[in-house]
Amino acid sequence: MSRIETLIAEFAPSGVEFRTLGEIAILERGNGMPKVDLTAQGVGAIHYGQIYTRYGAWTSETISFVAPEKATKLAQVRPGDIIITNTSENMKDVCKAVAWLGRESIVTGGHATVIKHNQNPKYLSYWFQSESFQMQKRALASGTKVVDVSAKQLLKVRLPVPALEVQREIVRILDQFTQLEAELEAELEARRRQYEYYQRSLLAFPEDEVAWMTLGDIGKVSMCKRVFKHETSAVGDIPFFKIGTFGGEPDAYIAGSLFEDYKLRYSFPKKGDVLISAAGTIGRVFSYDGRPAYFQDSNIVWVDNDETLVLNSYLIHWYRVIEWATDGATIRRLYNDNIRRAKIAVPSIADQRRIVGTLDKFDALVNDLSIGLPAELTARRKQYEYYRDRLLTFKEATV
Repeated sequence: MSRIETLIAEFAPSGVEFRTLGEIAILERGNGMPKVDLTAQGVGAIHYGQIYTRYGAWTSETISFVAPEKATKLAQVRPGDIIITNTSENMKDVCKAVAWLGRESIVTGGHATVIKHNQNPKYLSYWFQSESFQMQKRALASGTKVVDVSAKQLLKVRLPVPALEVQREIVRILDQFTQLEAELEAELEARRRQYEYYQRSLLAFPEDEVAWMTLGDIGKVSMCKRVFKHETSAVGDIPFFKIGTFGGEPDAYIAGSLFEDYKLRYSFPKKGDVLISAAGTIGRVFSYDGRPAYFQDSNIVWVDNDETLVLNSYLIHWYRVIEWATDGATIRRLYNDNIRRAKIAVPSIADQRRIVGTLDKFDALVNDLSIGLPAELTARRKQYEYYRDRLLTFKEATV
């Protein structure tokens, strides 16, 4: 931090100037460029949807392209420009930004805005991650199901504009954090591939060495009693998990009396039963921890298996490797018959425990947020966020 303090003392002894984005940049809204236009070669292109999942704060290469004749009709992105998303299904992702640092101009399309400016592009892109910007965008955003921050609204955003020397030093420090995080992510991804390899290897049995059974042979496909929308509320006694919140945080609840009634009279999972998502992202699995909760019928199901035959802890690993057969064209669905027909190898309980012991250790190393690489990566991210917000917070110069 001493280098930053020295530069601030040299270039901004009385504080840093704050300006609106409209004062330092020109914003050009993109249009067109549906995913079907994206190709494997041509003119580099960044689709707004890719900014959420495929890019960090900057990039010098694109993963997609468009035909040259289509590129002439799209918003041009010069080296150093920033592309920022204008819409998202949630507040967190709206206004995610990526600085383009390639040598050639590229293009972008609808739901994105090109920011043409005279600042350090990485500095601006990092600032768009800061808590200061997040607070401002929440005040400027509109919409509920689709959150939007228009280019016109973005022009009002106020940000610190220190000297370029200061911006470069901030970028240098944050780049180091980003590089450390990228190295950890790469190592974690390698461990996950290793885990998947051992998972498939340990569950690969010759047909004649162990019994192979369908899931229908080992238990009944079960689900909770249907709960109607009018029986749920935004607050309440018992979390009600729908397909969109399965495995995450609930956004609906049911009354405790309804929970106790349905739990007593209808199917309900035992502690340890493995819940399966049958719609949306097919085949996500979670082990029911026994805490009071209710689950959306037909979308979240489980096999009520006999653990003297197949352990739940063994079953969950099989669920992760089964290639589920689904029905439905527009909306994929895992129907009960598809589940019943799926086959697994059923070795002795002793062998199941041995396999589970090995795979659980790998699983913890790559997925448990409290230990190993996931814990280290989480700590690094928190450290990065702390220093990012500290480095991007300035005393404002007084006129």
